[in-house]
Amino acid sequence: MSEPRSTRHGDLDDAVEVFAAQRRRLFGIAYRMLGTVADAEDIVQDTWVRWQNTDRTQVQEPAAFLTTITTRLSINVLQSAHAKRETYIGPWLPEPVNTDDDPALGAERAEALQFAILLTLEKLTPTERAAYILREAFDYPYPRIAEVISSSVVSARQLVSRARGHLRSARQVAVEPVHQRRLLEAFLTAAQNGDAEELEKLFADDVISYTDGNGVKLAARIPVHGPARVAKFVAAFARHFWAGKSIGWVEVNGQPAATLTENGTVTTIVTVTASEKGIEQLLWVMSPEKLGHVSAVGA
Repeated sequence: MSEPRSTRHGDLDDAVEVFAAQRRRLFGIAYRMLGTVADAEDIVQDTWVRWQNTDRTQVQEPAAFLTTITTRLSINVLQSAHAKRETYIGPWLPEPVNTDDDPALGAERAEALQFAILLTLEKLTPTERAAYILREAFDYPYPRIAEVISSSVVSARQLVSRARGHLRSARQVAVEPVHQRRLLEAFLTAAQNGDAEELEKLFADDVISYTDGNGVKLAARIPVHGPARVAKFVAAFARHFWAGKSIGWVEVNGQPAATLTENGTVTTIVTVTASEKGIEQLLWVMSPEKLGHVSAVGA
């Protein structure tokens, strides 16, 4: 007669309790790795299944074990994600996540959450991305990072160092949220008025406007570069784009964003990456599948 499963693998109630305590952290890792809520939730669910089926009596450090599973699963998904995005219509942006209640999204620090950082992380290899996130957001020591990504400590240090090099410019442009909000408020006023001259004054010399719409109506399918072009682009749709929409405020990814709500549904989120030189990136998220997790905190 075989031994009951719960005895062989450890008590299931304990397993649930341990996993629940780590869940937000695991989601934070997966989201930073993959950039979408659905993918991150799938990783967390897969991690739970593996945890449930593991002989937990042999696991000395459950938190480390769960982090390792989550990170490795995320690396595997990330390696195939770029192929999927080749069929995406227009620019791809990370999905906004509300951080009003959890500014660090389960991490030790709120690192690798703002859009400027997440967009730059897209340029890294999956293992560089994992090493950077574990070090900078979750404060993991290098020996533990090496274990998670199956590398040497020297290699883990090199991966983090390379990632920091790529991210240096993205981190330099970051300014205080209060300044970001001030610029975003000024932008919204000028945009609704169709005032191209005023808009241009708000932009840095190398400003870029990205619209993530995946083919939705009114979403620009290519990035727009330069102060004059971006100002002209925004002013051109002033008459019809803002009609019938109410504007609300929410904190997503640790930064202020405006929600545009029409008939009770959030149709657009707009936020900015800003420096002392002005708005560096104008980020529009219009893809409906990326707006569901902010709808409840709209206008």
